[in-house]
Amino acid sequence: MKKAVLFTLSLVVLSLSSLATENLPSVSKGKIERVSPFNSELIESRFLDVWLPPGYSQEQKYDVLYMHDGRMLFDAKTTWNQQEWMVDEVSASLIEQNKVRPFIVVAIPNAGANRHSEFFPQKPFEQFTQQTQKTMYQLERSPGDLLFKSKVYSDRYLEFIVTEVVPYIEAHYAVNAGSEHRYLAGSSMGGLISWYGLMQYPNEFAGAICMSTHWPGTFETDKLAFQIFLAYIKNRLPTLTTQKLYFDHGDKTLDAMYPQLQKQIDKVFEQQQYPTTQWRSQFFPGENHSEKSWAKRLHIPLEFMFARQK
Repeated sequence: MKKAVLFTLSLVVLSLSSLATENLPSVSKGKIERVSPFNSELIESRFLDVWLPPGYSQEQKYDVLYMHDGRMLFDAKTTWNQQEWMVDEVSASLIEQNKVRPFIVVAIPNAGANRHSEFFPQKPFEQFTQQTQKTMYQLERSPGDLLFKSKVYSDRYLEFIVTEVVPYIEAHYAVNAGSEHRYLAGSSMGGLISWYGLMQYPNEFAGAICMSTHWPGTFETDKLAFQIFLAYIKNRLPTLTTQKLYFDHGDKTLDAMYPQLQKQIDKVFEQQQYPTTQWRSQFFPGENHSEKSWAKRLHIPLEFMFARQK
């Protein structure tokens, strides 16, 4: 028993140590503060990177953008593919030009191998039959590499953001408290968890940015997951009131899977007459599924979400 406890403690120490030694991204605009470790009672603990814009001051109040896949946002030198969203450059430029309300960014790293299990919308997943769920859990990204490394737990991930991350940020930074000042953002699977987070917690967030949303859910071509997403959105959209949603996609590499699916999503918004001032869907021909592509157009959803009141 003692050996088991010691082994467990060793794993915790190693895990926290690896978090502490991850390179802090370098930014050219503003600064980053790392909260590490950020312990959670709901999911695997990780760090948070909090980006503060140039001139950040305790005398001012800022809105907050909570972004998924937090390792990919600021510094190409620290990412797995040497690409980045250029969040600091794009955000700072918009703020400095007075095109948006000032905001900070809370970058939440994904769960690595468990990313698919953490981001796949859980309530829609649970609508599958038990046999279909079993089949889904057997899907492989490549031979011998399961797509889902654990059971889908995105509801716990969202609860982690709402009940652990948000209270910490609102207690430690000069931000506007309240749902009308909080936004979610992500791409690909991060796009899925962003709209799902908004629809699961419509009273906690003011908007969701969903870039190159991975509507297929998996890498299969049967569109089974998409139909579940579509039905869920049809059912939940009436629960939204003033919330904003932004969708976009290209048509190259993985984004080639999205145009026809996004059209069906757009049709739901049109049929339910969701206010056109509160949602946007944009197509970027020739753009692919990459951080470089998202960086090019990031200013568009940021201006849409954080537009100054006229």
